[in-house]
Amino acid sequence: MPFMSDSDFSVHDDDCEKQASGWMPISSLPDEVSDIDDLDCECWDDYDSLAEI
Repeated sequence: MPFMSDSDFSVHDDDCEKQASGWMPISSLPDEVSDIDDLDCECWDDYDSLAEI
């Protein structure tokens, strides 16, 4: 399940090392995310495509 940081609205994997308080689970990725490269955090490097998420 993806999580969104409430401080900068970045999206992270549920086991991201950067996770801190103030993160909220989201049921789907934001509409602005159309490719795996749109996700900036290194926690997404283990995925090859959005379909895997």
